[in-house]
Amino acid sequence: MSARTPSVPLPARVRARAALAAGLAAAALLTGCSAGAGGVRPAAEPPRSSGPSGPPGGKPEAVSDRKAAAAGGAGARVRAGDDRPRLAIPGLGPRTMARVGQRTRQVFVVSADGAGANRSTAALWERHPAEGWRRTAGPWPARNALKGWTDDHRMDDLRSPTGVYGLTDAGGLLPDPGTELPYDRGPAFQAPPGTNFDGEPLTGAFDHVVAINYNRVPGRTPLDWETPLGLGKGRGIWIHADHGGATRGCIAVARTKVAELLRKLDPGARPVIAMGPETTLAR
Repeated sequence: MSARTPSVPLPARVRARAALAAGLAAAALLTGCSAGAGGVRPAAEPPRSSGPSGPPGGKPEAVSDRKAAAAGGAGARVRAGDDRPRLAIPGLGPRTMARVGQRTRQVFVVSADGAGANRSTAALWERHPAEGWRRTAGPWPARNALKGWTDDHRMDDLRSPTGVYGLTDAGGLLPDPGTELPYDRGPAFQAPPGTNFDGEPLTGAFDHVVAINYNRVPGRTPLDWETPLGLGKGRGIWIHADHGGATRGCIAVARTKVAELLRKLDPGARPVIAMGPETTLAR
């Protein structure tokens, strides 16, 4: 993918980061998921990320009524056009809702049929004080890690971490699409060269991203690599554009949906993502 020329001057901190990236790797710029490209790694990259990689095969399947209904829950019966307010988010059990917390008013639910699934379904739910929870975006087809899900994510295990995590920071190669989250734009979000598991390129995957607060410090650019749990627990878990296949750990939805999600996320609503197999989320 060729770098796009920004239409406005880059902020000083982004110019500085781009210069640092160029110094660290002449062949590839820093990205949250740069370790992924189907085993193709830059010659001089920073410590590895657990970002995306290639597909188990083909384009995203159509969302069935059952999958579209669930958007995060085993046995939930919420059809694609059913956006009635609800007392609880369908499919999220008491343990998961406790982790969401009472002060959170936005939950991006990403669920899959089983622990080994790398295709999932995503939907945004919002809570109104008087009306309850209502789905405001989705359900959308989504991708997760090649080997599915894990409760104990490790670097390069090709599994997405299950759990509930904050969504506080965003960025991308392209201009801010209109999000209220802090947005860091710059050339360091250029996708790495090479191809993924089934040979598809990562072109445009990081045009817009939302950092998932797994093993990272909230309030910083998605390109910040500090790992509070240690590097062995992986890092660089993002929501980004679907590149046509499974990821190394990130969540991927259609390119237009990433921009839509960014416009809908409200920092005042304390947005989180609840992600994992249906059976795990239902606990």
